Amino acid sequence: MRISKLSCAVIAALATSSVYAQEDASKASKTGKAHIETIEVTATKRSESIQDIPVSVTALNGQALENLGVDNFQEYVEFLPNVIFQGTGPGQNEIYIRGAATTQSNISVSSVQALQPSVAFYLDEQPVSMQGRNLDIFATDMQRIEVLPGPQGTLFGASSQSGTVRLITNKPDHSGFSAGVDTSTSFTKGGEMSNSVEAFMNFAVSDDLALRVAAYSDNQGGWIDNIRNDPSNGGYIGSAVVIDRISGGVLSDPENTPVVSPENDALVEDDFNDAVYSGARFGLSYIINEDWDLLVQHTQQTLSTEGVFSYDPNLQGETSTNRFVPEDNDDEFGLTTWTLEGRMDKLEVVYTGGYLDRSIDSTIDYTGYTNGGLFSAYYVCNYGGDVAPEDESCLDPTKYYKEKTDSTRMTHELRFNTPSDNVWRVTAGVFYDEQELNSVGKFNIANTEKFDNLAATLVGSEGVNSNGGPFEPSISFVNDIQHDIDQIAVFGQFEYDLTEDITATLGARWYQIEDTYKGSTTTVDVSGRLRAFGTQDPDALAGIDDGVIEAIANGQLEVDLLDDNGTLTVDDVILKASVDWKVNEDVLVFATYSEGFRPPVTNRVGGGLATNQTGAFENFRIPVYSTTDSLDNYELGIKGDFLDGILRVNATAFYSEITDLQTSRYDPTNISFLVFTDNVGDAEIRGIDADVTWLATDNLVINAAFSFLDTELTRINSALDGIAPPVGSSLPYSADFSGNIRARYYHELDNGMTAYVNGSISYTGDRLASMSMDAYALEDAAQLVYGTGTGLSIEQEAAVYQGVTYPDSNGEVFQGGRYIQDSYILANVAFGITNDEWKAEIFIDNLTDESAILYIDAQQYTPKIVSNRPRTVGLRLSYDFF
Repeated sequence: MRISKLSCAVIAALATSSVYAQEDASKASKTGKAHIETIEVTATKRSESIQDIPVSVTALNGQALENLGVDNFQEYVEFLPNVIFQGTGPGQNEIYIRGAATTQSNISVSSVQALQPSVAFYLDEQPVSMQGRNLDIFATDMQRIEVLPGPQGTLFGASSQSGTVRLITNKPDHSGFSAGVDTSTSFTKGGEMSNSVEAFMNFAVSDDLALRVAAYSDNQGGWIDNIRNDPSNGGYIGSAVVIDRISGGVLSDPENTPVVSPENDALVEDDFNDAVYSGARFGLSYIINEDWDLLVQHTQQTLSTEGVFSYDPNLQGETSTNRFVPEDNDDEFGLTTWTLEGRMDKLEVVYTGGYLDRSIDSTIDYTGYTNGGLFSAYYVCNYGGDVAPEDESCLDPTKYYKEKTDSTRMTHELRFNTPSDNVWRVTAGVFYDEQELNSVGKFNIANTEKFDNLAATLVGSEGVNSNGGPFEPSISFVNDIQHDIDQIAVFGQFEYDLTEDITATLGARWYQIEDTYKGSTTTVDVSGRLRAFGTQDPDALAGIDDGVIEAIANGQLEVDLLDDNGTLTVDDVILKASVDWKVNEDVLVFATYSEGFRPPVTNRVGGGLATNQTGAFENFRIPVYSTTDSLDNYELGIKGDFLDGILRVNATAFYSEITDLQTSRYDPTNISFLVFTDNVGDAEIRGIDADVTWLATDNLVINAAFSFLDTELTRINSALDGIAPPVGSSLPYSADFSGNIRARYYHELDNGMTAYVNGSISYTGDRLASMSMDAYALEDAAQLVYGTGTGLSIEQEAAVYQGVTYPDSNGEVFQGGRYIQDSYILANVAFGITNDEWKAEIFIDNLTDESAILYIDAQQYTPKIVSNRPRTVGLRLSYDFF
């Protein structure tokens, strides 16, 4: 068969790589047979073939992303079985790789008190990972997306504990003018219309100067309906029994205490969960001379969402919810990056840096706090004092949370590479990172009929962003903090060719991180509290409570990492070693040991004694900080092209040990009404990742990928016995098996055009939710609050759940268990026609209209289900100018 330019492009787009190599194109033209492309990636901080490096890498190029209809990372994850994307909607998600998952902070405090990410997220050379809320970058004009599973800490730093994700953009092209436009319109079953426009223009201004501009607007119509609250039909009734038992039993007769059900008549709206991505990227490339060149880019994006992306399982159907406050999230960022590359004799020098400026404004319905907060009865019920028992009542529970967060991140990296054709090769450099986060979060918790002018004020003034109050009359509680994280690191990787076919690699990274947490809440002077722990001044510590000094002396509270200013400092060295053997021209095998870590996280209310001093909470104190959790990883891998280049198999078997796994905890009933972080214990993960590409015929390309995981908790922090899952339990959110297969059949027409059919099927297995065995308690609360259960599956893991000290609604002890996020299958199909310049395509996403449980959100104390978009049918058109 004649191998045309278009045929080669189609094959390149379908392989799990990024650019169709010139050598492979030449080979294809000589033999008359198609071959799978060879990718050039920068996973080792130098450009190398994906098949020649002893690193597990998965990648898709820009054309493949377009063929799959991928615009954001959540859509890309569908084709990465070893990657998990958990969260409550656009801009509110966390990434986990290879099962190293845990419970992340409630979205309402994720900016204030969140774990550092376990996966590093990069846009080109710039790390953009942020605690609590990763950037949700629209994938326009992308050269490729690379995913590096397993610890990458020696080259990519702290947040790459379990992997690294890199979005690689198209750079300005000096060869001449080019431009392109892509547009799509689609219709979602039971939802609104969506539409998007993307365009780029590239200008070669001169031989030395090139410019590139890419812009986009993506309007994603909603499909979730905010229906009228109907307490008689699964809606929010309210329960004085729930309020009373979480508030310490303050009501006289909770079973007969009347409650007011919240109303949302004015907010009823179909398809109210809209999302709009809009932005642009500007790039300038300047060739200074034959040895040096400069690249400067700026990306500006706004993500605006309304409503929620979850449904209430207590309501009929899988697209309905009851919300009582208008919810929105505006997330805007500007990112400027620069890269100077050159040569000093034979030494390659790269200096790269970036400045990220991000602003988040959110309003969140917080009505569910009524069913979980320790002081719920105080805030919404009339009782005690002059109120007779028969006159006790609970008022309208409607609540909200408003957040304003501004964050910046400045990074610099200088690295050196020796020539790649040496028998020994070195990559070495220094890295500096400066992050600053300023956040003010205001909680309306109290019923305004009972409290019409709270006039809340902060207790401290150091490190705050506001005037300290008094705040608006309806505001019950305020977080006002400044969080600075400064990091310096020195890294290096040494490779030596032991023989022509065997190479040994050693890598190391020394790092030092300073974490400074300042600010105040309306109940705690955070700056003063942490300074007291740093100085260990007896008078200051006595101001926290009488037992803190003894808790430090007997080792219950660890404070050694804090200096006199309350700044936490940690430093260490992490290592990597590997050996790879080039069996022949087409097959590489390798063995790797690598280490990853996440730094400690300072707690706002560290040292605080649990409110409930019975059962599992007796003598419990909140850690001043969670300690570093580390991951040691061992893996064996193979990369190979077989059957004369038409079959590619890349597979890795791995074993990981996690020590002192960090988790987020929120237990306002028993411990504190502020979220804090803790170390849950140790875990082990065993697994196999693999991806396969097969050129089945000259017209049919098949890709497949799968992941097997066996995760296990091997040690539990004694303070979490009976609360966290027991030893032997699985880590949350990770399926034992996930996989996908996609195929593309194309046929060249006589008029120079090509028709094609593209299809994909992905499977995700059952996953357990959360790191707390609270599912039975949540289910009981849902039954009382809504008059019906959720219908969700629960896996029992303990006879008794120690996280509550009250009985269930039947007077029985709560069992311990976690919700099961059930398995699902998603299928997509597309039909199109194209030539070298334009393409028209009809696509159907979620062909079978599957309603998948992507994430069970228990942040509102009764479960909500984050699901996928229903069946969507649309048309894509694109045109490229050359």
